[in-house]
Amino acid sequence: MSGASAPVSAAADDGIGELRRAASQRLAAAGYASAALEADLLLSLATGLERGQLFAWPERAVDAAQRQRFEQLLTRRVAGEPIAYLLQQRAFWSLELRVSRATLIPRPETETLVELALRALPADQALRVADLGTGSGAIAAALAHERPRWSLIGLERDPDALAIAALNAARLQLDNLSLMRGHWSSALGRASLDALIANPPYVRADDPHLGQGDLRFEPRAALVAGADGLLAIRALIADAPRCLKPGGLLAIEHGWDQGADVRALMQQQGLEAIETWRDLAGQERVTQAILSPRLNARPHENLDQRPLD
Repeated sequence: MSGASAPVSAAADDGIGELRRAASQRLAAAGYASAALEADLLLSLATGLERGQLFAWPERAVDAAQRQRFEQLLTRRVAGEPIAYLLQQRAFWSLELRVSRATLIPRPETETLVELALRALPADQALRVADLGTGSGAIAAALAHERPRWSLIGLERDPDALAIAALNAARLQLDNLSLMRGHWSSALGRASLDALIANPPYVRADDPHLGQGDLRFEPRAALVAGADGLLAIRALIADAPRCLKPGGLLAIEHGWDQGADVRALMQQQGLEAIETWRDLAGQERVTQAILSPRLNARPHENLDQRPLD
């Protein structure tokens, strides 16, 4: 994206319609495919108006404070700051979640992890499921929303991220989701979980993508996991047999090229029924295993995303 920053090229007394047009052109010039939509979202945030009102009142004037706020938001977006951070929200699964610079931005590929857990675990049992490194609480919130009989525990080391997760749990009225401050599974008791779910950091420290796109703005500690990207995954897999009940499920999101390494680490810990699942883009994304004896999981024939051969 272009880093050029020029003020909205509309006169000070121009109405909403002209502001929308000028901002859309500026965002399009910066390379954003959804420039018109983003211009409307930022203008709605700056003015407090719904998008439909922006359409309906193109001649309506915007006061100086609102215009200044809009210009600030637009400048940050042109500089590459993610729209989710500017709006402080992101859709994930079927939920609208609050996000901040303390949390990762929930991504569509992580919904693979949610879908796997929903399909692999019985819906009608009172299960205890932990989401490690919960961040904004996206995974835990999605599972708690879909499975009211489950008890979800979201663990997070960063207090600012944990505050965002708590806000999401409260806004969504998820009484079956509790949050704890802790580093991975260290705060969990022995044989205390029916399932352990995690989207840990898995980016290599020297990955050039860290200097590109949204990753430039996201918390590095939530992205990077050592030289090979497996530091956090190793720790999670090593402690999973202690935390899981017999037959408990472990499911971990990982990088597209890390599936073989994750499967090997799970095998080394004596975990069974190890399978890797692809995301909607066809990339290896989530690997699951169980602590023997095996859970009564649903048959794979009912799954849309097939396990790897």
